[in-house]
Amino acid sequence: MNIGRWIDFIKGNNAFYKDGFFELPYLYNSPQIVVQSIVNSPSAKHVEEEQAVYINNPFFNGVMRYREIEEGFWIVATSITFKKNVMLKAIYDREFPLDYYMLTFSVFESNVKLQNTFADKSPFSSKYWGFKRPGTELGAYFYKGSVCEFYLYGFSKEWAERNFSFESLPVENQIKKVLTSDEGFITYQDIVPNAAELSKEILINLEKNNHDLLSKAILKTQTFQLISTFFKNAYIEQPIGNYTPKETPDYKKIAEAEKLLLDTVTNPFLGVDYIAKKVDMSPTKLKLTFKLVHGISMMQYHKEKKLLLAMQLLQNTDMQIKNIALATGYKSSSKFTANFKKRFGKMPSEIRL
Repeated sequence: MNIGRWIDFIKGNNAFYKDGFFELPYLYNSPQIVVQSIVNSPSAKHVEEEQAVYINNPFFNGVMRYREIEEGFWIVATSITFKKNVMLKAIYDREFPLDYYMLTFSVFESNVKLQNTFADKSPFSSKYWGFKRPGTELGAYFYKGSVCEFYLYGFSKEWAERNFSFESLPVENQIKKVLTSDEGFITYQDIVPNAAELSKEILINLEKNNHDLLSKAILKTQTFQLISTFFKNAYIEQPIGNYTPKETPDYKKIAEAEKLLLDTVTNPFLGVDYIAKKVDMSPTKLKLTFKLVHGISMMQYHKEKKLLLAMQLLQNTDMQIKNIALATGYKSSSKFTANFKKRFGKMPSEIRL
């Protein structure tokens, strides 16, 4: 796509400022077109020999690195800090082929308020996986100050057929339902152990920008191992229900609900009715749409993030376990320990052995 056509296409799909967010579309037909759309964006500096695009505009700054691992398989890794409230909207040019599946892993850094501690706030990383069928239009909302890393693994239908046994999946499998729908997506929480650490190793490899055979082989092994683990775990941990959307969800209101949950993660669950009133949505629709987007209920989401925060405090601080229980909103250490072991399969004390 030449730059003139790109500019005309974006103009026709850009609402720019709406409901407190700057709406920024980007083309999502394939990894190649994702890269090209960013290269052609204002204030983007493309350093071709590094296979990197540096972006610094009034809305965000960051760097995007890309590689074609092998024919039909790409990685696009982006580190970004948002200067404004932004809605990134994936759109498609129907004159170009729609033959790439998109698997994304995202890490969002935020600060959460702790309970009963001298420390007012603690850093907290939220992690998400998303698997999207070609042609599925999505919107993602980001608040000013958000620091994020996005890892996009794009692979063609032909590459997928060669490397994954999608055809052998049972019809009731949720991945299978996405694959056999006209459009669709499915999301998971932190489904791959150590995904953030493994992704960071991949990013370091991309930053080194080595193109010798050994470096290429290591990058291929790293990326393939990570997405293989995702699909292996996704085959087992299937969300309940069909997450192929029949209509576009209200991502803005879901983002508002999610922010409320993260801002109060160490407090008792706010309740569906309270959150629904805050985001101006009916409780029934909010429950259904939140689960559609995130794969779990709001109460499950709140509990999951609380336990993941506890895990991060165990791994990254020297706080006593009883104080971590209090800091994350548990009234007793015994209840905290029981919930923690049920989720992670280990006692909190075992994490620090």
